[in-house]
Amino acid sequence: MTRLDDRFNEYFSGLERAGNHDRCYICRRTPAEVKAFFGFEEDGVPMKAAEYGIEDVVFEDADVMSYRGARPVCAVCQLNFDTLFLLGEQAVLRDVLAEMEMRRDHLWPRRET
Repeated sequence: MTRLDDRFNEYFSGLERAGNHDRCYICRRTPAEVKAFFGFEEDGVPMKAAEYGIEDVVFEDADVMSYRGARPVCAVCQLNFDTLFLLGEQAVLRDVLAEMEMRRDHLWPRRET
């Protein structure tokens, strides 16, 4: 099998595991939205090339979404995750996840009418 075949199979296997939702499992961004976050059109051309004086830059080969894991994860979430770990915030991240799971009412108080 060629590298292209491997990537094709990775993509469709990842989509299947995610219930055919081509979105980041964490933030729910689509691949096009991730490219837009980084300042590129869906086809990989910079959005404001003339404004910033960018020439001959195309984002076509860069992967913005990984389909290799249990669920698709985007480059934005991976960067955020990497930053939290570089800052030594793993314990805080676990605490935040636990709060979101077990103390939802505390985090999002209900409005009294």
